[in-house]
Amino acid sequence: MPVACLYDIHGNLPALDAVLEEVRRSGADYVVVGGDILPGPMPRECLDRLLSLGIPTEFIIGNGDRETLMAMQSGVSDAIPKHFHEAMRWNAAQLNDRDARLIAGWPMTRRLHVGGIGDVLFCHATPRSDTEIFMRTTPDASLLPIFEPLDVHAVICGHTHMQNDRTVGTTRIINAGSIGASFQGAGAYWVLLGSTVQLRRTYYDVEAAAAIIRATSYPQREEFASTSILQPPNEEATLKLFAHAAMK
Repeated sequence: MPVACLYDIHGNLPALDAVLEEVRRSGADYVVVGGDILPGPMPRECLDRLLSLGIPTEFIIGNGDRETLMAMQSGVSDAIPKHFHEAMRWNAAQLNDRDARLIAGWPMTRRLHVGGIGDVLFCHATPRSDTEIFMRTTPDASLLPIFEPLDVHAVICGHTHMQNDRTVGTTRIINAGSIGASFQGAGAYWVLLGSTVQLRRTYYDVEAAAAIIRATSYPQREEFASTSILQPPNEEATLKLFAHAAMK
């Protein structure tokens, strides 16, 4: 059962479509969407695309999905920086009642047995939180108490938008990276699980994608096109930026 792991799409439909073409060619017969379809410039389109794949698909919730749902139901939370409030309200307005019910029902984690790998737990950031930040530079000693008690062979996570594969104790921890808003250079990053773990990077036409995003009514369309698609930050810059927020 090859499983495609799609994380941190953030409303980038051109990137998602490019990845889905590769997913179909890969022979994957199961998809796990690991959170943060939202927010972003084309949330409605991305959600509809994932709900009509024709491949068995499961969703777990990410902090972006949760915060967008909260913005729809009770207003933008104080956890969101002020400069992003308008964009959150815009994303919330793209959702309907059916979407809200679906998102509210997505779990924080999911366990699957994947042949060739074993028992795998999927989460957005960590199994206990959808906002915790850890990176390839985070010490093993900080991660052991979180991951070792899970008693699984592997954990697939996202949230930091940086693809990585490491083993802590006896647990393999794989960050799928971000499809829609990479923090490690151009491309859409995802993972294919099968007899092996394949860290995938899908290149797509970023100029065309930026034009599509700029044609939307998303309040931060220009910023997203420029910094999430055309000139995403590299990993080293992101590691420095996140250093103060990551667990020690």
